[in-house]
Amino acid sequence: MKIMKTVQKFPGGLMVIPLLLACVINTVAPQLLQIGGFTSGLLSSAGVKTFVGLFLFVSGATINIKQVGVPVYKGAVLTVSKVGIGLALGILLGKIFGPWGVLGITPLAVMAALANCNSVMYAILAGQVGDSTDVGAVSVLGLDDGPFFTMMALGAAGMATIPFMDMVAVVVPLILGLILGNLDEEIRDLCEKGTPLVIPFNGFVLGAGMNLRDVVKAGVPGVILGLVSLIVTGFFCYWVYNLFFGRKRKTAVGFGVGNTAGNAVVTPNAIGQSDPSWAPYAAGATAQVAAACVVTSILCPLITTYLHKRIQKKYGEVPPQVAAK
Repeated sequence: MKIMKTVQKFPGGLMVIPLLLACVINTVAPQLLQIGGFTSGLLSSAGVKTFVGLFLFVSGATINIKQVGVPVYKGAVLTVSKVGIGLALGILLGKIFGPWGVLGITPLAVMAALANCNSVMYAILAGQVGDSTDVGAVSVLGLDDGPFFTMMALGAAGMATIPFMDMVAVVVPLILGLILGNLDEEIRDLCEKGTPLVIPFNGFVLGAGMNLRDVVKAGVPGVILGLVSLIVTGFFCYWVYNLFFGRKRKTAVGFGVGNTAGNAVVTPNAIGQSDPSWAPYAAGATAQVAAACVVTSILCPLITTYLHKRIQKKYGEVPPQVAAK
């Protein structure tokens, strides 16, 4: 059977197909992923931290120490672009339509979904369509996880703090890989060869934490929110990223942040608990953000890969880091 070739024919298939498979299993028969032992450790959402940590390690090992400033710069551009457009749209919606929003979509849901990025998905996509410095941008991009920026936009910054150790925990695997990969070229070579093996497992464990019922529960507003998150933030960041880094050769990397992270689901409740005036909107926003997470997790890799193929067709197969020199 030509399973690998079939999967690779599908846009972003190495990540998307395992993600979809796990999402369906978790929706229909979640107990299959929770039988315990090594099976759950390998195939359930419990394996997210392990596989993500491993991916960050091998990605860090491919970064040249001489280019360490580039990933930080790229991460800053992506973070400002993603958070900025998400918060701006949410605030604008609130100013025009009030806290109830429009079409059932509240400003709270917009800011929670659009100003939050699945940095893991971005890193995996960046590893497929970009270079090591694009992957390294995740060390800064991880700052938009959680409710912090949304709470700032709502005037509740004094009620939230960025958990410092959580940020440290994101960067440590990347730094360890960076150090070892630069100390020994054989380690860097080993990590480069091992990266493709980690990607499908990352996709599966991410999908194991998703449920298609969330889309049904949120209804049309949830799907619309997901499409807005995908299209608006995806193409905006795609444009900004190429404005800064695509002068000699365009890249699809920027579209990789056109998604909503799973941890964004906790943002509406966190804000509702901190500021009771937002509590009435928290339940509806939570369901919509969960739907946006599922919708963008499926479509973001597809569109990112499609854009990458269009760029390859125009510029050829020359790697971005080579063409940029």
